[in-house]
Amino acid sequence: MILLRTLPLLISLLGSPLLAAETTPPSTVVQRQTLEEYLILDGVIEAVQQSTVSAQTHGRVTALPFDVDDSVPAGALIVQLDDNEQRTRFSQAQAGLAEAQAGLNDARQQFSRTQSMHERKLIANQALDQARNKLNATQARLARAEAALAEAQQQLDYTRITAPYSGILIERHVALGESVNPGQPLLTGLSLEHLRVVVDLPQQYAGLAREQRRARVTLPDGRALDTGAMMFYPYADPATHTFRLRMPLTEPDGHLYPGMLVKVSVPVAPREALWIPAKAVIHRSELRAVLVLDESGLTRLRQIRIGVRNGDRVEVLSGLRAGEHIVARPSNNTASPTKETRP
Repeated sequence: MILLRTLPLLISLLGSPLLAAETTPPSTVVQRQTLEEYLILDGVIEAVQQSTVSAQTHGRVTALPFDVDDSVPAGALIVQLDDNEQRTRFSQAQAGLAEAQAGLNDARQQFSRTQSMHERKLIANQALDQARNKLNATQARLARAEAALAEAQQQLDYTRITAPYSGILIERHVALGESVNPGQPLLTGLSLEHLRVVVDLPQQYAGLAREQRRARVTLPDGRALDTGAMMFYPYADPATHTFRLRMPLTEPDGHLYPGMLVKVSVPVAPREALWIPAKAVIHRSELRAVLVLDESGLTRLRQIRIGVRNGDRVEVLSGLRAGEHIVARPSNNTASPTKETRP
């Protein structure tokens, strides 16, 4: 029934199924090539570096120089805590260290005098032993004072929280004047310098994707993105039975942000297919046809059924055979004898 309906349309388009030529039309050869089928999935761009900074000492928040969505350079002060208590302890530790150092100097002088007198046999061995033990004790006190000073310095440094890397502040967990304790979240940020694409791969395609280790990532406008090595999670999601696939973006630009959607094309199955130029297909309503050149150089209109399109090529499902010659760019006044063909 379809053929009967389309036959008058074919005849009306070209006058007759068999045409005589006035000039040689450009032609091409129907080729059989391998078609690689792709599974197209929705992926998400995420930041490689995204972290929450927590308090490492207690204190009251006295300064929050940056707000949400602000750009923060690496090493910049992002939270300042009240440091009066920490500075007091640091001063006490400094005094303790100075006291321990003075005690050590005194013990060394005492031991030196005692040792000299012992060598001249003016004092007993017990006195020398006591001087040596006192020297060892003062050395231990000095080491303990140095450790206390280092700890006090560390606690003082904890009152100044700085950005571990340059990025964007995306969440603030405390307010100005709020008292915080060690381990309490303060700010959350991420870096735009290192991004990656994350996609969930259906279980039935996971094995082939692991073998192929190839994927194409594109933006909604069709622009392709360069990616690095593919990393597969070694377990499936128990709810969706999908395997997570992760790929770093090797050349991110200023137009890419975490949370953006991308298309991830993963090859799943190769198959043989016939290909012809898309411009060789005649489109009239539901009709798809080409002009086939026979051995005598005449063109004959033939209806075909097409499949997928890949760039400037289209797949032929039926109506043609590999090696046949067709008109590359047909028009209503296309003629038929051809003296040469083009692949």
